[in-house]
Amino acid sequence: MSLKRTTPVASALLLAAALLSPPAVTAAPAGALAVPDISLSNVQAHLNSFQTIANNNGGNRAHGRPGYRASIDYVKAKLDAAGYTTSVQQFSHGGATGYNLIADWPGGDPNDVLMLGGHLDSVTSGPGINDNGTGSAGILEVALTVARENLKPKKHLRFGWWGAEELGLVGSNYYVNQLPAAEKSRIKAYLNFDMTGSPNPGYFVYSASGQPSGSAQLQQVLQAGFSGVVATELTSVGGRSDHAAFARAGIPVGGLFTGAETTKTSAQASKWGGQAGVAFDRCYHRACDTISNIDTTALDRMSDVIGYALWTLAGSDGTPGGQKFVNDDDLALPDQATVESSITVSGVSGNAPAALVVGVDITHTYRGDLVIDLVAPDGTAFRVKNSGSDSGDNLVTTYTVNASGEAANGVWKLRVRDAGPQDVGRLNSWYLQF
Repeated sequence: MSLKRTTPVASALLLAAALLSPPAVTAAPAGALAVPDISLSNVQAHLNSFQTIANNNGGNRAHGRPGYRASIDYVKAKLDAAGYTTSVQQFSHGGATGYNLIADWPGGDPNDVLMLGGHLDSVTSGPGINDNGTGSAGILEVALTVARENLKPKKHLRFGWWGAEELGLVGSNYYVNQLPAAEKSRIKAYLNFDMTGSPNPGYFVYSASGQPSGSAQLQQVLQAGFSGVVATELTSVGGRSDHAAFARAGIPVGGLFTGAETTKTSAQASKWGGQAGVAFDRCYHRACDTISNIDTTALDRMSDVIGYALWTLAGSDGTPGGQKFVNDDDLALPDQATVESSITVSGVSGNAPAALVVGVDITHTYRGDLVIDLVAPDGTAFRVKNSGSDSGDNLVTTYTVNASGEAANGVWKLRVRDAGPQDVGRLNSWYLQF
């Protein structure tokens, strides 16, 4: 993370506001989506390579130094071999040449770009393995997993590794500022990953508060990726990292962060473990930010959520024809009762897709009461939503289910249970998108 930024503070008020305000899209629980595991050992291998590059180039990977260019070459070689279209963008800062690396995965809608990025440079005082080798390595391994899985997303996928972030977000500002207006408008979301393996970690998700419209969805998806794994806090990152240029351009932004120089509180230590009264990263911007300055559990979880976010947001065009089946008959949702609504699917060959889209439109006065299952024709139930403490009204959202083991044709049911007292609602409509 750049020196020219204020300290991020996780805000309980922001979290409360997010819970009380209904999001544009409520993300599916992690278990409802078939996301491949992002290999921790592979991410660590990339970090070891960054450490070796620093060792062989004066101890750092900073802008204008040979270690940075060697880092660009390492990432580019991996992506080229995996089938990406890569380009190295040059810029000048402080009398030295800087580089951004851009990688595009073939296919997807060119007018609907999902972009993931993070900075690849370190400060001059150290190798920058947490800041930001971790985010860079996690993004790289997610990109390589996309290639190994031969993902065919509906959105066009783009990845960026930024230069000279530590000197004032120079590379990402250059990239966004030089884009023609039409190209900027094609980027529908940008996710930033800067420091994802801090040794005394927190689990922070960028708050959508004050960010461009559409950022709330990204926040919700990232939070959902940790569901059942670890609690998160929202953090107001402000202009501290490379998402800032995208936000200024009106592009929805989100991101993850495990903490930098800020001290972990007692409450956070109780929630996450680690040491209270100690910085999340005591080696922040220091020579000791080496391969030993990493919490592997945090790195593993964060890398997995990067993958979860991409798979959730990118969609898939690997579906048999893209047929949509709708039931728009109103159905009352009585208090503490279970109801079912049916859709008959026909004319679809083979099995359902691995990314079957389930859309729901529910009016309800306390959506945290709702438990929702998709029931396949053979009776197999896929849980897409659990009950919780979300007190917002209504639920208008989509979920993604891996139904590849089920025959597509037959009677599918949406089972909705009101699990709490007092509040009632109705199912306005729901659909299946094959």
